[in-house]
Amino acid sequence: MNDEHWKPRKVVIVGAGAVGSTFAYVLAQSGLADEILLRDSNHDLVMGQVLDLAHGQAFFPSVQIREAQAADYADAHMIVITAGAKQRPGESRLDLLQRNIDILYGIIDEIVLQNSSAVVLIVSNPVDILTYAAYRRSGWPRGRIVGSGTVLDSARFRYLLSQNCGVDVHNIHAYIMGEHGDSEFAAWSMTNMAGLPIDKFCSQCAQCEDGPAARRRVMEQVRRSAYHIIEYKGSTSFGVGMALTHIAAAILRNQHGVLTVSAVLEGEYGLSGVCLGVPCTLGMNGVERILQVTLQPDEQSALVKSAAIMRETINKLELV
Repeated sequence: MNDEHWKPRKVVIVGAGAVGSTFAYVLAQSGLADEILLRDSNHDLVMGQVLDLAHGQAFFPSVQIREAQAADYADAHMIVITAGAKQRPGESRLDLLQRNIDILYGIIDEIVLQNSSAVVLIVSNPVDILTYAAYRRSGWPRGRIVGSGTVLDSARFRYLLSQNCGVDVHNIHAYIMGEHGDSEFAAWSMTNMAGLPIDKFCSQCAQCEDGPAARRRVMEQVRRSAYHIIEYKGSTSFGVGMALTHIAAAILRNQHGVLTVSAVLEGEYGLSGVCLGVPCTLGMNGVERILQVTLQPDEQSALVKSAAIMRETINKLELV
């Protein structure tokens, strides 16, 4: 290949804390990116993370790792935003959310100012609200603003099904949809175990004495997973770092992979004006297509309920 036509795959990570640095670590070992750049308001933290990662260059595929400047947004392929503020004593969740939106707006404004053509992946929580705020602020086509959505939740779902059903996790297709949060739900009608729809698989399996109760228990474990990890160790980072690398692979390699990222809905599933985790095909330009699967009535109702919760919060915020 002629060098003058070669363009390095460049990923800028905004936020050098636990999630951002863990993603950088997993991404470096994956070989997906040629350049990994970290940006944070804490310069010393960035330099510490950059040096720590760079010293491992002998152990993973060649990649340039350095601190990012605003100008680096211009030719980035992906910009991954993990930055966010922590809750102050006595501060309400809504006040914290508004503060995080203001931080996000500053980042989005810098990106837009650089005429970036990147796909922006929002990771900061609450991811569905912040993804919608970023979309509104940027003025970009909706496909280029993507949230991490329920990709990790779906992975947790597959893991728990694997443990409960005695089937390798790689032979399970299963999706969590809706909000990345308490109103998310399992799309059981889309769940497939080794080529069998879940209902047919369960009819041939005697492991669960009470199938409906087992399903409720699995879903509650998915929903509570992050809370349990935070109780044990203070934060989640490994799982989300691997999930983000999976999303990055779909975009950087133009894989057209199907993932439940948080996407802007404009009539899909009868919903508009919100972002939710739904099955989408992902490629080099972000969300290529939102797949409108046929949900069971109770699943459609759960998606509508999740959207209503998101919209209620959005209406309380100052979005511009």
